[in-house]
Amino acid sequence: MGYDDSDGKIMLDKDMNRICFSPPHDPLLPKKIKTFQKLAKKLGGILYLSRYRSTSVHLLGGCNASSNPSYGVCNPNGQVFDPESSVMVHPGLYICDASLIPCSVGINPSLTISTAAEYVSRHLVQDVLKYKSVKTASKSPHSISNMNIKSGLRSMVMFEETMRGYVGGMPCTAFLKMKMNSQEQKGFSEWKSCISSCNPLLIGKVGGYVEFSAIEKDKLHVIDGKVSLCEVDYRTPYTQYMHYHLLLAASSGSRYILDGKKIINPYLFASYAWRETTTLHVKFKKVAVNNSREDKIPKGSHKDFTPSDLYLKFYPSSTLHEIKTEDGFIISCRQWKCTHDSSKLDGPKQQYPVLLLNGYFTESYWLPTEPNDLVRTLLEEGREVWLLQPRLHPLNPSNNFTIEDIGRFDVPAAINRILELHGQNIKIHVVAHCAGGLAIHVALMGGHVSATHIASLSCTNSSMFFKLNPLSLFKMWLPLIPLSMVILGKNTILSSSETKTSLRHQLLKSIARLIPRYERCTYNECEVFSGIFGNAFWHENLSPGMHYWLNKESATMLPMAGFPHLRKICNAGYIVDSKGNNSYLSHPERMRIPTLYISGGRSLLVTPKTSFLANKYMKLHQPGFRHERVVVDGFGHSDLLIGEESYKKVFPHILSHIRSAEGENGVISGGGKKYSKEALDWEDDPNEESGGFGIWFSPFIVILLFVLFIMLLVALC
Repeated sequence: MGYDDSDGKIMLDKDMNRICFSPPHDPLLPKKIKTFQKLAKKLGGILYLSRYRSTSVHLLGGCNASSNPSYGVCNPNGQVFDPESSVMVHPGLYICDASLIPCSVGINPSLTISTAAEYVSRHLVQDVLKYKSVKTASKSPHSISNMNIKSGLRSMVMFEETMRGYVGGMPCTAFLKMKMNSQEQKGFSEWKSCISSCNPLLIGKVGGYVEFSAIEKDKLHVIDGKVSLCEVDYRTPYTQYMHYHLLLAASSGSRYILDGKKIINPYLFASYAWRETTTLHVKFKKVAVNNSREDKIPKGSHKDFTPSDLYLKFYPSSTLHEIKTEDGFIISCRQWKCTHDSSKLDGPKQQYPVLLLNGYFTESYWLPTEPNDLVRTLLEEGREVWLLQPRLHPLNPSNNFTIEDIGRFDVPAAINRILELHGQNIKIHVVAHCAGGLAIHVALMGGHVSATHIASLSCTNSSMFFKLNPLSLFKMWLPLIPLSMVILGKNTILSSSETKTSLRHQLLKSIARLIPRYERCTYNECEVFSGIFGNAFWHENLSPGMHYWLNKESATMLPMAGFPHLRKICNAGYIVDSKGNNSYLSHPERMRIPTLYISGGRSLLVTPKTSFLANKYMKLHQPGFRHERVVVDGFGHSDLLIGEESYKKVFPHILSHIRSAEGENGVISGGGKKYSKEALDWEDDPNEESGGFGIWFSPFIVILLFVLFIMLLVALC
C-alpha cells in the first residue's frame, strides 16, 4: 500500500500521432524496489517490477473532482463541468463512481467509493427536486401539464403485505412491498390485454422476500415481481382474481417461481366470502439452472380463439361396433387395435384390453384436439382400447333411462362383445369417470358383471360413493330436477342448438343460465350445462381448442332422463337403485378386484371424500387386493381427464395401476397388502376440507331460488 503525487498525465502528441504517458511520482518507489529485491534474492527468484511507476489493482480517477474545470472533470457534487463556461455545469449529468476520486487513498477504496457515491446522490436528489420545483412554478397552476403532474403524483400507492400459510403442507411466509402504478411499470402488456378495463392502481410491482425454510435455509428475495389485484379471464368473465407472480432468488444460486392466486366470485361471494378472502392458491416450482426463463407455450384466450385455430391430430383407425343390449336398446363401442410390435414393448407381451366409460354425456377420453389424451396414451403403451358409447352418450341418446340401466345392460353388453372377440379367459381393465364409475359399480355389485373378467378398476371422481360439495348438494336438494323434467315434457333430450329447440327447451336453458355456479363462461352451451349439472372443470386447466370442441362439437345433446336417478344417488351419497333403495353396498364380496380411486384436489362437483370412502370400503372388505387412492391437486372434475396437464399428472397413476395389476404373462398379482381393521377405524382423510363459514350458504340465495321457482310454477299453471 502506498501513495503517489497524482501528477501523472496522458497527452496526445499530434505531430507524432501517439499517446504520451507520464507516470505519477511515487517517492516510495525506490525503497519498494530495494525491499522486493531482497525478498526475491532470499527466495532465489527474480524480481520483475516497473522502475517507473507503482501498479494499482483498484483503478481510481479519470474524471477527477475539482473546484474548477482546469483541474478536473466534475465539481465536488459530481456535476460535470460545461467546457463553454467556468461556472455552468451540464444539467442532469452526474458522476458518482470511483473515477471522481482524484488520488490514491492508500487502503482498499470500496468504502471510500461508496461514501463518495452516497454524497453525490444526496446532492443529486436535492438538485432534481429544486429543478422540478422551478419548472413547476414557471407554469400556470391551471395548465394541463401541471394537472397531469399532480395527478401522477396522487396515483401512486405503496403498501406492505405479510402472508402466512402452508405450501404443500410446509410453512411459508411472504413479506411483500407493493407499488401500485401501472403507468410507470413496464412488462405488463400481457396483463393489460386481459384486464384492459381494470383501474391502473390495481396493477403494480412487488418487492420483498419469502421465508420458506423447508426449501431454502436463507431468505428467498424477490428479484422480479408483478401483482394484479383485479384480473379477469375472458373464459370466466364473472370471476375476478388477485394474481401474484414472483421470481425468487436464493443465496445458493437457485431460482424459484411463486404463482399465487386468490379467487373472488361476486356471483356467489356471500356463500364463499370467508374461504375466498383467506385462501391463496399457490404454485411453487424451481427454475431450471441452465435456463432461468421458462419456455411455456401460452394457452391464449378463449375470446381470441377461432375455429380455424382448432388443431385435430390424426387418430389411428378404429372399428365401431353396434351392440344390442338385453333390453333391446342399440349402443355402440369403438375399438382401437394395438398397432405396435409386441416384441418391442416393455413388460409382458400379453396385455389385457382397456374399456373406457365416459361420464354423463361428455367425452373424456377420445379428444381430437389433445395430442396426449388417454386413448392415444394407452395405444402408445401397446394396449387395445375400447370406448363405450352408452345410452346417455350424445351419439346414442335415450329418452328414458336410468344410471342403473347402463350398469345392468350397457356395460355387460360391451364386456360380452370383448369376450366374444378375445375368448372367455381374457380379463379387462376398466377406466371410468363420474356416471361411468357409478355404472360399473352397479354392474359389479349388482352381479351383472363377474369380477373374474375384470383385471383392474380405475375411477376418477366416482366410486360406489358419490359425495358432492355443498353447492351441488344444495342444488340437488332443491326440486330443480323434478321441475326441469316437468318443463321438458316427453322430449327429455336437450339440444345445444339455439335454432332447433322448442319453447320448453328454451325456457329450461334460460332458467339454467340464472342458476348459481362457481365459474361463469362466455360460451352459451357451457353456461347451460354448468347451470344444470354444475361446473365440471376449471376453465384454466383446458386449452382453448379443447373448450371450443367440447361445447361446439362434442356435447351437442344432453339426455336429461338419467338425472332423476342421479339425484337420488347424490342425495343418498352412494349408489342406489332407481327406486332409491340400497341394493348394492351390501355385496362387497362381488368386488374382488384391485382398485384405484382418483379425486381432484380443487373440488368443483364431487369431493375427495368420494375416493376416500371407496378406498376405505375396499381395504376393509377386500384386503387381499391392491387398493390405491390419489388426490391430484389443482384439478376439479372432468379436467382430470381433459386438462392440458392430465397426461403428466393423472395418466401416470392410471398406467401404473394397470401395470401393477398384471404379473408375468398377464397373471393378476394376488396376495396384496393386508390392512388392519383397527387402523381403518382410526383412519382420517387428510384431503378433506375443514368446515367453517365458507361452506354455509347465504339465506339470500336460498330465498331467491325459492321465489324464482314459485314464479315458474305459477307461470306454468
